[in-house]
Amino acid sequence: MTVAAVILDPTRPIDGLNDSKKLSEARREALYPRIIECALAWRIEFVDAAEIDDLNILQATLTGMRRALEGLSPAATFARIDGNRLPKALPCPAEALVGGDAIEPAIMAASILAKVARDRRMLQLHAQYPHYGFDRHKGYPSRAHLDALKAHGPCPEHRRSYAPVRALLALHAGCDAG
Repeated sequence: MTVAAVILDPTRPIDGLNDSKKLSEARREALYPRIIECALAWRIEFVDAAEIDDLNILQATLTGMRRALEGLSPAATFARIDGNRLPKALPCPAEALVGGDAIEPAIMAASILAKVARDRRMLQLHAQYPHYGFDRHKGYPSRAHLDALKAHGPCPEHRRSYAPVRALLALHAGCDAG
């Protein structure tokens, strides 16, 4: 999982920011260096599969958000966070904004950084594990991804708590026991 935090510079507006899900991959890639260049501060955090399995997906997301905020330099004095929950022990006051990635430019910028960084990480994983097709599905549970999981079993990057992986592991454990 990938999360990011951004402090935008009000004197350097970035044209074209939008909800990252509404932007093409090419547009997100074009905005990425612009955000890095114009932001007062930015931070990208990766939360690995083992930590997600240990904490659960929600708590891992909140933990990643907190770490991203803690890693900003200069530090944030106030944070707007996409969603309906705030991480605990934030380094500054904050508010949760449901649908924030469609209304708050800093959240839009953070979402773009996170999505581009995640897609780039998926390309790296594809080079390591080409038979999973990470370059195409980017880790989402597409039919091709689920078929690859069934054919090859999970790789170390797959969350053991993810239901299709958990089911495959249980099936194989049952086969080994018999």
